[in-house]
Amino acid sequence: MTSPFIRHAAISLLLSVSAVAGKPPAASGSAAFQGAYARWSPQEIVVGNSHFERKWSVARGLFTATSFRDVASGIEWIARPADQPAPFPAGEQGDGPRDLAGVVTIGRANEVEEESLVLTLTSTDAALFSYQIQVFPRARGAGITFCSALDGEAVAEEQSASPTGVEINPNDSNEVSVTDLLEDILLSPHHVRFTQVVLKDQTDHHSQLVFENSWLSTPSEGRLSLPGNLFHVEDPLTRAGLVFVKFAPLPHARPVKSAWDAQFLGGERRLRFAGQGYPFVMLAYSGGCAGRIEALHSYQRQLRKYDPSRDAMFLSNTWGDRSRDARINEAFILEEVEACARLGVDVIQIDDGWQVGMTANSARGRGVWNDYWASDPDFWKPNQERFPEGLGKVVAAAREKGMKFGLWYAPDSIKHAVNWQRDADRILELHRTYGIDYFKLDSMKVESPATGENVRRFFDRVMTESKGRVVLDLDVTAEIRPGYFGAPACGPVFVENRYTDFRNYWPHLTLRNLWSLSHFVDPLRLRMEFLNHARSADKYGDDPLAPASYRPDYLFATVMYANPLGWFEASNLPEDYLAQVASLVAVWKRERSAMFSGTILPIGDAPDGTSWTGFASVAIGRESAHVLVFRELNDRPEWSVELPVADATQITRLAGRGTARIENGRLVVNIPKALDFLWVKVGR
Repeated sequence: MTSPFIRHAAISLLLSVSAVAGKPPAASGSAAFQGAYARWSPQEIVVGNSHFERKWSVARGLFTATSFRDVASGIEWIARPADQPAPFPAGEQGDGPRDLAGVVTIGRANEVEEESLVLTLTSTDAALFSYQIQVFPRARGAGITFCSALDGEAVAEEQSASPTGVEINPNDSNEVSVTDLLEDILLSPHHVRFTQVVLKDQTDHHSQLVFENSWLSTPSEGRLSLPGNLFHVEDPLTRAGLVFVKFAPLPHARPVKSAWDAQFLGGERRLRFAGQGYPFVMLAYSGGCAGRIEALHSYQRQLRKYDPSRDAMFLSNTWGDRSRDARINEAFILEEVEACARLGVDVIQIDDGWQVGMTANSARGRGVWNDYWASDPDFWKPNQERFPEGLGKVVAAAREKGMKFGLWYAPDSIKHAVNWQRDADRILELHRTYGIDYFKLDSMKVESPATGENVRRFFDRVMTESKGRVVLDLDVTAEIRPGYFGAPACGPVFVENRYTDFRNYWPHLTLRNLWSLSHFVDPLRLRMEFLNHARSADKYGDDPLAPASYRPDYLFATVMYANPLGWFEASNLPEDYLAQVASLVAVWKRERSAMFSGTILPIGDAPDGTSWTGFASVAIGRESAHVLVFRELNDRPEWSVELPVADATQITRLAGRGTARIENGRLVVNIPKALDFLWVKVGR
């Protein structure tokens, strides 16, 4: 079933786009923008840029994919057209005539996106199909949103056939049920590896967030029907592939459930994806895992372009020391401002406690966790008892020290987020009155299509009226929320709540989650924490991987390839902690613009407390790279990794301890002591 809020949102966008274009929709036409192009006629649709080209034949207003060509490698991914149109709406019936009319717009869908070319095609019959095909000049595939006014029925869960022992011809096709398809392609390579990526949110309950399941295409492989947001298929002989992303909440968090998101029929090398009207993209890549990561990260950077004045900020938040709101007042925050300035913080953020209203997490008593406006119309005003001069004094103190300011905020979810405009008004008022740009959004419960639509309106209004300056950290620690791919333009995903008090902060596990997620989610879109390792040391006993076993600068290094979160009271940090972290932060600030302008690749093995691991940020032209290497708890002082920069001859040590040299196209790193790191820049 197509989700009503998704369908109506896309149709509204379609109408606004047509009005802006200033031209009536036409049955055929063409357009180009900075190398991106689109051509359409009653028989064929063609879109592409310097990286890819896609073609579909058209019949009765429905598409059938005929070509997906990776321009750089010359690989054609589609062997032949499928017998099933896609996108295809559940509930489609009849063979009556239907035409499409198209219009092209060039620009941005929101304040943070890169410019793109968008081809919008609308059917001329009562079914009201609409396709929006978005081509960014640097993308390796086209983003597509397909909507239909047809009301399809919910698809029943398919039953897997059990082996009976009766032999059948593996070349006989499995019958494929018809649902609201997004893609249906027959792959051209003879051998492919299909991978389902399983992501976890609700991180208060999940500590390991990424899992992968893979299958090889074989004649005896039956039909796989799988849930998920992200899948990839790769030719093991060429290491080229396709990666599919559905921009939706994770399967468990979608208001409208689907029987499956991807089907793989190994014997036919057939790949199918299903929808509910969510936007999606399929990207071509080459070069194996590194090429796939580059394609994914690059596309996400086009949905939310990197702005060095806004993004990759070191943010502090006192909640990690578990005082909750007990210490929140003007005097304490002024102490925090002084300590954060010494530490090198970019944004000082007050969590729950700055406001008049009391929440369920308050140290003062039991408050509410929803319906905030009904509990107190003044709930989201600054607490005058705690801040007699309002927030202006603490914001000004931070600004005098060169820091920005942020607040915790919990949008109302009651009655399908009926108060979304009041929440947007209050955030924009705080932004305009005090210059507060960073808001951590918590407590959200997006449990219905109507709630999702109002939350989308809330996001859009805040981004539009702040001209993209307001950054929304989307908490994924609990509840039903947009997650990693549900609202990629808003701001960083706030990944974890970890505390030494609860003995659930482990530096190697936070590093592992960042390393694992960075294969699929651009680290620039992740907010990752490090804590005060001197607190609650007694709770860890003699565990060799306890936080106290690590140097403070190591703890910052574990998250500095994302948006670092100082999850502590900075005024409570030991002097050596302040000094070590401040020294590394100064170097990080000097290098971060170049570092975050590149593609961030995880290197080494997955962190487990004993591995050699790290990250490499490779510049767009591949002339240099920032390489961060961790030696976890092991007895191997030396390790090597393939150089991400061909013909590199220069090494500059940036921070950490140890040495590095180049041998036979590899970077050889020596770190004398375990639980230490080395950060270098390599170039030609």
